[in-house]
Amino acid sequence: MPEKCAICHTRRPKRFCPALRQDICPQCCGQEREQSIACPFDCEFLNLGRDHERLRELTPEQIPHPEIVVKESFLRDHEPLVLLAARAIAEGSERLDGLIDQDAREALETLVQTYKTLGSGLIYESKPKNPIAAALHELVQLRLAEFRSRVAEQAGYSRILDSHVLGVLIFLQRMELQLNNNRRRGRSFLDAVRHFLPPPSPANPATMGIWQPE
Repeated sequence: MPEKCAICHTRRPKRFCPALRQDICPQCCGQEREQSIACPFDCEFLNLGRDHERLRELTPEQIPHPEIVVKESFLRDHEPLVLLAARAIAEGSERLDGLIDQDAREALETLVQTYKTLGSGLIYESKPKNPIAAALHELVQLRLAEFRSRVAEQAGYSRILDSHVLGVLIFLQRMELQLNNNRRRGRSFLDAVRHFLPPPSPANPATMGIWQPE
């Protein structure tokens, strides 16, 4: 192990950084984690740090689209749809290089705006100008369309309305706001979504035939 940290070049390094592929000191790890360092999801020190991150308490002014109430009973009733949307975002975290929580925030907002417009009887799709966020927006839309088509063909599942999709997207949007750690390369929301998902099951159409982590 080298005598100096690869970042500060002052302190002794005590841990290996999988993102930099170099040894760094604990102080630099804590300060630069998800700031200047694009930490991988499986970094043990990142995951230890996650244990100390707290949910943000949102004030009424910070809650997006407060006119739309999303109750726990709604989420229970539409659990397959919640899982589908979350799985699509998790897929984006694996497939879209550089995707961070801020990109997910932008994508969720334009998705919400799109479905609010549909609810008013208009057809207009709003997309982020940010290309990474736009790619996530398109991926979520694609998976939602696939899911709705599959559910329509299955007996025992009610038709999915645009208002149902809107409620799920707003739930995820508020979840992102609570979990975002405000780091420049933060992915705490994306990480939470990945752990939020159950393993694929034939009994749940939201977990089959869409995407499975490698």
